[in-house]
Amino acid sequence: MREAKSIDLFLLGLLGLIWGSSFFNIKIATYSYDPFTLALIRVVFASIPLFLLCKYKNIKIEAFTKNWKPYAIIGLCNIAIPFTLIAIGTAGINSYLAAMLMSTTPMSGSILAHFFTKNEKITLLKSIGILIGFLGILFLFFDKLIINESNYIYVLITIAGSTFYSIGGILTLKLKTKGNENVTTSTTLWSVIFLFPLSMIFETPWQLNPSLESTLALLYLGIVATGLAWLIRFRILTVNGLVFQTQVAYLIPIFGVIFGYFLMDEIITWRVLISLIIIMLGIYIVKKNNKGVEK
Repeated sequence: MREAKSIDLFLLGLLGLIWGSSFFNIKIATYSYDPFTLALIRVVFASIPLFLLCKYKNIKIEAFTKNWKPYAIIGLCNIAIPFTLIAIGTAGINSYLAAMLMSTTPMSGSILAHFFTKNEKITLLKSIGILIGFLGILFLFFDKLIINESNYIYVLITIAGSTFYSIGGILTLKLKTKGNENVTTSTTLWSVIFLFPLSMIFETPWQLNPSLESTLALLYLGIVATGLAWLIRFRILTVNGLVFQTQVAYLIPIFGVIFGYFLMDEIITWRVLISLIIIMLGIYIVKKNNKGVEK
């Protein structure tokens, strides 16, 4: 893996910008779209560029081969469930709060990795980082302007979505030799299969009368924040490696707060800013003591 150049730093910043902007777009999309339908349309538009990429690079898509089961499970745990939970959660809280909560994925991932992997055990310093990060989240619960009895359940749902991302990440490790493009495309196709009947049965999307604003936000989520972002992620992983790519976790909550404040007129309190600093410190300590392999 090469040392990061200007173009690599630009792409990392762009990825953080795109993923950080996804939360206020999710918020806008929830004004017109129910969660299953929102997640379904998002993954349908994401699957198109991924499918075309595999065809262009002549990569075999193993979603429906005899080894389909792990792709189906990951599609459920890493895409269908978290996308739905995040849509439900973000509908009831500030978009920047969702971005901050989602940034804790490395910490919950470290806890799960300790129990379900052989070479990712929690060390003393890593446990300190996890504790600090979760203290940052706990600190938010003392800010009644941001989290109160009317929306705390949405906070917990969003955290659950983040946890499923971690579960999906652990499961994906079992397919690390199958190629990023194949795994992501295959699991995305399976997420479409899971979400389609749920949307049709529980939400009757054909009866929706969505606003243009919500529709544009949803198209952005599918084409840019999912499809294009994953392609950028592939490039970063290939050229710079996993450790460099995971630095995007620092950028997502920062961009999320900026977009929430300036574009959504969401209230930013001093407790939010302190919590953001604490959470990012926890992420830094966890990542600094992550002994995972970069390949």
